[in-house]
Amino acid sequence: MKKYFIQKSPFIVPTTDGKLIEEHHGLATTNNSAISIAHMIAPPGWSEPFQTPEFDEYTYIIKGKKQFIIEDETIVLETGQSIKIEKNTRVQYSNPFDEPCEYLAICTPAFSMDMVNREEN
Repeated sequence: MKKYFIQKSPFIVPTTDGKLIEEHHGLATTNNSAISIAHMIAPPGWSEPFQTPEFDEYTYIIKGKKQFIIEDETIVLETGQSIKIEKNTRVQYSNPFDEPCEYLAICTPAFSMDMVNREEN
């Protein structure tokens, strides 16, 4: 039995907002509830509703910029920067800039729609 697993076929999460989400490890791909790792590309002008996730989320910016509204504070991360947002924190993610933002998102425990607690628009 191998003691490793190489992900060659990440799950492409269906979206309606132009965002690419490739889950490499997590509930949808490897049935791992402890952690999820996803590669994402958010198009210019993209945004999500506010949410209060029941998981810690780490974001690493590969290319571009991404805006975070955390509670009442607006933060912009740029290429090479990362952030950890603790669970049960109200946050909104967006890319109000004129270039795509490529990033990695790591959630512990794994991302799930049941735990993200998105607000209605």
